[in-house]
Amino acid sequence: MSARHPLDNPAWESLSGAHAHLAERRGAVLRYPPDVAPFLALPSESSPADWDDVAALAGPGAVVPVAGLAGALPAGWQVELSVPGVQMTGADVTGVHDDEAVLLGPEDVPEMLDLVARTQPGPFLPRTIELGAYLGIRRGGALVAMAGERLRPRGWTEISAVCTDDAFRGQGLATRLVLAVAAGIRERGETPFLHTLADNTTAIRLYETLGFRLRQTTTFVVVRVPTYLAG
Repeated sequence: MSARHPLDNPAWESLSGAHAHLAERRGAVLRYPPDVAPFLALPSESSPADWDDVAALAGPGAVVPVAGLAGALPAGWQVELSVPGVQMTGADVTGVHDDEAVLLGPEDVPEMLDLVARTQPGPFLPRTIELGAYLGIRRGGALVAMAGERLRPRGWTEISAVCTDDAFRGQGLATRLVLAVAAGIRERGETPFLHTLADNTTAIRLYETLGFRLRQTTTFVVVRVPTYLAG
């Protein structure tokens, strides 16, 4: 069953909609290919059978980020990580195109992965670029900042992988890229949104200055599949 609002369970909504061509499915449980994104999503009202499908998709002993988690885990499952986060929406963010922002492609992935490894904005994998448009700014030929599109629940697009090389911080590059990505989202008739850690007050303040507003608090949960499941 679908969530009451697309942003209540955005990973599941994205995998059952705009990203359905990428989805690996078992029953009502959906996941991205492991080299695209780490997320595995349950429907908003999950059943014991759904958790059996999670185990079948992920494999015994696997550690996976689970979206759409509500209520207690079944017996034998463990929470490996639980981190408070926030979801912010940009209904008032119109976006601004940036002449210096270039569209990144598959040939740029090695540099993108290197930038992500150094700045740690969150998950970005070899095929994450397939989720949407990613923009970057280069200085001296080197990629020094980027941002792009990740989840796409109906009517919305998530802005993600916002990062800047330490040597180029304080120049407003992240702001420019977020607004440039938002401009592309708006041109499709969609609304930007994003997630960040609840204790990342610097990022939250930045996004608020750009017009993003808190929609809800959330929790990023990583679970471990039991190594043995009776059945």
